[in-house]
Amino acid sequence: MKNIEERVAELKAARDALKGGSLIGAQGKSRPPGKLSAQERALELVDPGTFQELFPLAEHQCRDFGMDKVKIPHDGVITGQGKIDGRQVFIFSQDSTVAGGSVGVVHAQKICQIMDLAVSTGVAIIGLLDSVGARMQEGIGAYNYGSIFARTARASGSVPQISAIMGTCVGGAVYAPAMTDFIIMVENTSTMFITGPPVIKAVMGEEISKEELGGPKVHFQKTGVVDFLVKNDSDCLKLIRQILSYLPANSRENPPVFKKNEPLPDRDETLNSIVPTDSKKIYDMKQIIKKVLDPDSFLEVKAGFARNMIVGFGRLEGKSVGIVANQPSVLGGSIDINAADKSARFIRVCDSFNIPLITFVDTPAYLPGINQEHGGIIRHGSKMLFAYGEATVPKITVVIRKSYGGGISAMCGIKSMGPDQLYAWPTAEIAIMGAEIAVNSLFRKQFEEAKDPEVLRKKMIEEYQEEYYNPLRLAQRWILDDVIEPSETRPRLIQALDMLSQKIEQRPLKKHGNIPL
Repeated sequence: MKNIEERVAELKAARDALKGGSLIGAQGKSRPPGKLSAQERALELVDPGTFQELFPLAEHQCRDFGMDKVKIPHDGVITGQGKIDGRQVFIFSQDSTVAGGSVGVVHAQKICQIMDLAVSTGVAIIGLLDSVGARMQEGIGAYNYGSIFARTARASGSVPQISAIMGTCVGGAVYAPAMTDFIIMVENTSTMFITGPPVIKAVMGEEISKEELGGPKVHFQKTGVVDFLVKNDSDCLKLIRQILSYLPANSRENPPVFKKNEPLPDRDETLNSIVPTDSKKIYDMKQIIKKVLDPDSFLEVKAGFARNMIVGFGRLEGKSVGIVANQPSVLGGSIDINAADKSARFIRVCDSFNIPLITFVDTPAYLPGINQEHGGIIRHGSKMLFAYGEATVPKITVVIRKSYGGGISAMCGIKSMGPDQLYAWPTAEIAIMGAEIAVNSLFRKQFEEAKDPEVLRKKMIEEYQEEYYNPLRLAQRWILDDVIEPSETRPRLIQALDMLSQKIEQRPLKKHGNIPL
């Protein structure tokens, strides 16, 4: 029997062998600019000196197809735990230079064990993905994505899950990150698709490059699969840390507070002049959002997709808030299928992790058209109503300008939808439809009989607007909680959030709601 010195020497030799076969040495000159190794990614992501690899000695057990002679260090995935801003996280980082980072039985088991530990301890799961997919030599037994999918679903809404596509992600592997809370892709190095260009050409006769099929810009702008797009690996890791700064460790906690020492001005008089007097003219809603929030705290999510809707995180006096807002400069701020999906998803993320919702409204309602109707705007649009109605976090709505028709409820802009505070700027127009359309419909006969119908029409529109659109009248009828001056928006929101900080809202006992997917 070997003595302790021999056993220790044996252990050191095994660890040295792992270092020798690691991606740090394996990538060499072939590594693209800005692309880090699997180990470097894990180390750079967490606070210095906090990363501890778990299950480093695990290796594949396959003996077929000559695999008994193949060494795959870490079985192609670095798994471990560390701290980000002093808070614990669990990480798996796939190693594409070792068997392509292919997912075998042990590879999958390591990821599943990390996920189990994260859920049981109540901390975030971060996946750094770079893999060619399932390891074919291990046969159907290697297709362990099912166990990863099931764990991802069970962890959803319990702990934050962030996926960074830092290389290849193809086939069934794409569904695991698609089920997580946020996906990041890296320019020039990331790809995501279910079926690759060769198969598409063979089956469908269509030719397309990997980048055109599933490159970062495609998913950031067209499909909406990706939430963030970054230039390189280091930017990706910094962004993960930034996203986590807005989120609690789990659904039972509140988000961390990052309050700056220097006091911020209570009012911003420039807000009074942002919205044009002419309601047909456009403006940039992001100007309002950034002026109301703490400086440099707004982190937009899915910025390239459905740009007529803005969603993202921000801070008020250092406290996390979720922002949902129409963008009048794109499609007039109307709500289409993609905008509805985008906002409903974000609302549910905020509700899962105890992040109050602030909604800025300026919409003429849902986008009309045959394509929208046949594309399922009824089904997609109802997701927003479901998400707001389901949410129990503090909800504050500010109507900036237009709030018409179905957009009123979709943007949580009416008290029956459950906003805890419903404010309006003096520029607000809240009605079933635009004044011109309403007047033309209600007084058609009078116009037909009038000597000068245009003069009468103009007069009736002005009177109708004053009586039914004026936010002061709506506040008097208790349709609004208050009409606020634009410059006082920030302090009113801070006061409302403080008032609602201990909000508890009970719901009927059930497993979960049945959102219209």
